[in-house]
Order: sequence, then structure tokens, then C-alpha cells
Amino acid sequence: QVQLVESGGGLVQAGGSLRLSCAASGRTFSMYTMGWFRQAPGKEREFVAAISWKGDTTYRADSVKVRFTISRDNAKKTVYVQMNGLEPEDTAVYYCGMVESPYRSGPFKFWGQGTQVTVSS
Repeated sequence: QVQLVESGGGLVQAGGSLRLSCAASGRTFSMYTMGWFRQAPGKEREFVAAISWKGDTTYRADSVKVRFTISRDNAKKTVYVQMNGLEPEDTAVYYCGMVESPYRSGPFKFWGQGTQVTVSS
């Protein structure tokens, strides 16, 4: 079965950087669009960024477009999000997601357990 394991979260001061990683197993990773989502306390889960199966197309939410970069290494079956210029509003649990079907941009069906990112002011 599909397993997604996030890592790299933590506590950082405003203006700092973190890189989250998500290691995937259970499927042919290079066939699936991957994404990052986040959920802050009391809020719904929201889209952060996504990357196509080949890595040649990326999508980012407007709130992170100039600060976050998504990438993937298909040989390592890992997707990353580099987060720069972190703000307290970025505090959330960050989830890695994989879409249901190969060579599609959505919907996302499989999720990791999440990693906490806390940005102090």
C-alpha cells in the first residue's frame, strides 16, 4: 500500500527557512503528481504546492508563490518543499499528498501523517 512519510518540520523564527521532505513507497513514484498541503489550528486543510509526475510543472498557492519551492527526485522517490521567508501565518501541520491516478493532476487520495511547522514572531 501507499506510504508517505514527511520529515523536516520544526520550530523556526520568522524570516527563517525549512525544507520538508516526503518519502514515498508502495507505488511507482514517477507516475504520480505530488503535493503539499497544510492545516492550521481551527482551519481547513489548504493547498500549498504541487508538482507533476515528471517535475516539469509546478503549482503554488498565491500566499507562498514567491517564498516556497516544490521539487522532486524520482530516483529517491521523494518530494520536497523549500520554505523561505517563513511567517507566523505559515504555522501549521504540513501534509504530503499523492494523487489517486497516474499522469493526472488530481484528486489527491493518499496522505502522510504530517509534520509540524511552527514559526515564532
